[in-house]
Amino acid sequence: MAMYEGMKAAQQTARGSNRRRVIDLRSDTVTVPSTAMRQAMVEAEVGDDVYGDDPTVEALQIKAAEILGKEAGLFLPSGTQSNLVALMTHCQRGEEYIAGDSYHIFHDEAAGAAVLGSISPIGLPTDARGGLSLEAVEGAIKADDPHYAVSRLVCLENTSGGRVQDQDNIDSIAAMAHERGLSVHMDGARLMNAAVASDCSPAHLVRNADTVSLCLSKGLGTPVGSVLCGPHDFIKRALRARKMLGGGMRQAGVLAACGLYALEHNVARLAEDHRHAARMAEGLAQFPALKVIRDPEHTNMLFVAPREEDHTALLAHLAGEGIVFGSQKPSIRLVTHLDITDEDVETVISTVGDYYAKTKQKLSAAGS
Repeated sequence: MAMYEGMKAAQQTARGSNRRRVIDLRSDTVTVPSTAMRQAMVEAEVGDDVYGDDPTVEALQIKAAEILGKEAGLFLPSGTQSNLVALMTHCQRGEEYIAGDSYHIFHDEAAGAAVLGSISPIGLPTDARGGLSLEAVEGAIKADDPHYAVSRLVCLENTSGGRVQDQDNIDSIAAMAHERGLSVHMDGARLMNAAVASDCSPAHLVRNADTVSLCLSKGLGTPVGSVLCGPHDFIKRALRARKMLGGGMRQAGVLAACGLYALEHNVARLAEDHRHAARMAEGLAQFPALKVIRDPEHTNMLFVAPREEDHTALLAHLAGEGIVFGSQKPSIRLVTHLDITDEDVETVISTVGDYYAKTKQKLSAAGS
């Protein structure tokens, strides 16, 4: 609710002023399709995808699978549904998956696996980088005993909290999981950020994951959609789970066209988002009352922690100037994206500076 109110205030300010537009840093999901992406939607060749007749959906599925080095792909409305379809295809009722307790698939998807799939989640602590330890994952795998759920799947995430994950650790966990008879799913919602930051192909990053979910509506800038990729037989079974969950769409090529455009035009430019996040972190770090958290593994994210007494007032000041931060406490996540410009970054830095300058003046006046 607080995030919504902040956005509403910023929009009202923007409508009433010609000086500034809304600068929304809550997430990279807030992007608006470009003119070229909209044109791709208009020109998309479509058909009924539930019957397998939409050529643009098919082209997107093939392209995503090729990029990720997998055999086949399946277009879904959201990353949450893509992950849930993966879980329900990998696991039967009464089986379990192992994931980091901060990972989206465990923490932020409304317990769908348990509620809808009767799949038990096991959440393990992650390190400062967002990674799981090999020892913890192996220790969580259950013995073959009727008292226990069947350990079936390990779920990893890259990026995690905006951080690129250690590839050697990912590969080691995947190798151990396969040796123990488990499959590996990668929540690659922002995998392209990891690939660009690492100067490495996406396929290389997920070469040891059996399945991958790639989100198109985060940094890649589409209005909707994710692609789940994996072996042919897995995707065939996943299609049934998608239907069960209401994810079958008809003339979905108008949406798939956005995904194709994004994969062709919006991947390399993610480096610009990373540069913007680094510059914003550098600029905001000059204010002693604002703790800034960003390390070399971060991509298009940084985290700022105002003093408790400044939190609400700072967000209100920013909203009044058409700038929207998230409302998390104590650390606020800021996410750069394709709608954020160099000028926007400098505007954010200067506006935060204005707040602290005014705060300093008030304190000085009160003490005089």
